[in-house]
Amino acid sequence: MRASRQARTAAKALFRSCLVNGRIDEGRVRETVTELVRLRPRGYYDILLHLHRLVRLEIERRTARVEAARPLSDAQRAKVRAKLEAIYGPGLEFMFAENASLIGGLRVKVGSDVYDGTIAGTLARLASAL
Repeated sequence: MRASRQARTAAKALFRSCLVNGRIDEGRVRETVTELVRLRPRGYYDILLHLHRLVRLEIERRTARVEAARPLSDAQRAKVRAKLEAIYGPGLEFMFAENASLIGGLRVKVGSDVYDGTIAGTLARLASAL
């Protein structure tokens, strides 16, 4: 079910009020949701759903998930951090994970951007091209 235009507009306004210096403030989000539930304006459930979606997308946009076949050394992690912060700006949250099924290389996901430099990804692309 799609939220009404008024609910989306209200959620966007509430979302903007939760930003501090361009970043999501968890405390403000919590206060906003608490107040919204307490007041229960018309269509508050749709507003909450859309606000949740906006907050989730913002968190994903500021989170870099880096997967490697083997654990990365501190120097490799620092290099990956520096390159991603040069592209996306400072303030990214990093999550490093080990995934042996990648065989080799790195897979990086920031928001909806995916950089797949893995051997498994290359083999899959080759297989689909044949």
